Amino acid sequence: STPLNLFAHIPAELPQELTNCLLSAGNVCIERIVSRGHASPPGFWYDQDTNEWVLVVQGAAKLSFEDGTALELKAGDSVLIPAHRRHRVEWTDPTEPTIWLAVHFGG
Repeated sequence: STPLNLFAHIPAELPQELTNCLLSAGNVCIERIVSRGHASPPGFWYDQDTNEWVLVVQGAAKLSFEDGTALELKAGDSVLIPAHRRHRVEWTDPTEPTIWLAVHFGG
């Protein structure tokens, strides 16, 4: 099979976040997400049925949680978000693509 490069096929303009499913098997889904200055809409919270482990491969971002916790993430940082822990993306670096690797599982 052909190797997959996380840095390939990123459009110069990103009007919306770009999400690609890289692998889906059973109850596991691995996604590449590319953000450039994107954030969750005001008042929007993710409330997912699955656990999500997310790694910032490149760039930077800030996640906020409904309990008031906030995390600033830079390249190499990862976090496990348990199912139904409400969270949102407050900020992503507007000057370069932020590339996330997200693994959804269980729940």
